[in-house]
Amino acid sequence: MLDTVTNAVFWPAVITLIFIIVAFIAGSLPFSVWLGRSVLKQDITRYGDANPGATNVMRAGSKKLGILALVLDTLKALIPVAAAYYWAGVQDWRIIPIAVAPIAGHAFSPFLHWRGGKAVATTLGTWMALTIWEGPAIGGFLLWFFSWLVGANGWAVLFMFLCMLPILLLLPPSWHLFGVPPSPLVIVGVWFFNALIVLYKHRADYAVRPQWRWQRSKQVQ
Repeated sequence: MLDTVTNAVFWPAVITLIFIIVAFIAGSLPFSVWLGRSVLKQDITRYGDANPGATNVMRAGSKKLGILALVLDTLKALIPVAAAYYWAGVQDWRIIPIAVAPIAGHAFSPFLHWRGGKAVATTLGTWMALTIWEGPAIGGFLLWFFSWLVGANGWAVLFMFLCMLPILLLLPPSWHLFGVPPSPLVIVGVWFFNALIVLYKHRADYAVRPQWRWQRSKQVQ
């Protein structure tokens, strides 16, 4: 009886906790800041919006290094979440905190005194791990569209999240290319906490009403 309880409860809990810790630490690695300091000899937080992310690496003087930072920030979420989901077979509700952990790690990095980036790239990596192409393709298109519509700011991110959830829930399972598609519970859970963190990191943008494209065009004229 005790062995049954141990196998059914204890070890799954331990595996989940280990993946949460590993995913959080991986997500907290500030590759953009480290690349800026080691290669560019620059503090990237002195550029643009002071965000320790890939965009500011580009602003500091290197598009190629910025792309590398973007890839690394994506992989640091993709690898641990994919390992948990496909290798360890954690595909029930327990994948929710694991999937959110690298996003939280990037947003609140212990390497940066619990400050961090806006977690857009790690969001991409997390959804790539869970859905292969659906999440990144849908989220990427929506973010591009709303950035065109209201500008590249927190409002575009907010509208992206609002539209992303129903589309992911309505996609037929047959569109999933590999393995088991995440359940509606997993999609909603990851989406909720993901949106909560990313929108919080963009909170300064919501002090100003969104400027629609036609409004910006009139201002230029």
